[in-house]
Amino acid sequence: MRTLDLTPLFRSSVGFDALDKMLDTAFREQAQSSYPPYNIVKTADDAYRVEIAVAGFAESDIDVTQHQNVLIVRGQAAKRDEANVEYLHRGIAQRAFEHKFQLADHVEVQRARLEHGMLVIDLVRHVPEAMQPKKIAITNGHANGGAGGPVIEESKADA
Repeated sequence: MRTLDLTPLFRSSVGFDALDKMLDTAFREQAQSSYPPYNIVKTADDAYRVEIAVAGFAESDIDVTQHQNVLIVRGQAAKRDEANVEYLHRGIAQRAFEHKFQLADHVEVQRARLEHGMLVIDLVRHVPEAMQPKKIAITNGHANGGAGGPVIEESKADA
């Protein structure tokens, strides 16, 4: 397995220990769990969608939870009475699964729905107004008494 050198990325990063841990976790989880397959789609500047192929799962078999900045999707297919069923080919897996998605700050689940064998989870990013970037006006350096600020004159009586 090749090692990826992320040193140039970390040179301009603050708090890169957390980023390093997040990347390591993401690569490890991706290598371990590819079932069921999923897509992550950016639908707008602050909107995303996670699509997970869950053929054979009912709504009651799936649990979607958001805990802080982690979206957790679990699936456990209900047991079916298959005593009289003989499969000639069984290509649709229905084994239990769990996917964890690390969400950026202020990203929330808007809704989740089951459509044509796909679990579709819509996410939206709502940045509070107090945390949004704001433009700072640049003023002339001579305003308010010059470049050094207002001048306070010392009277000779005080000295």
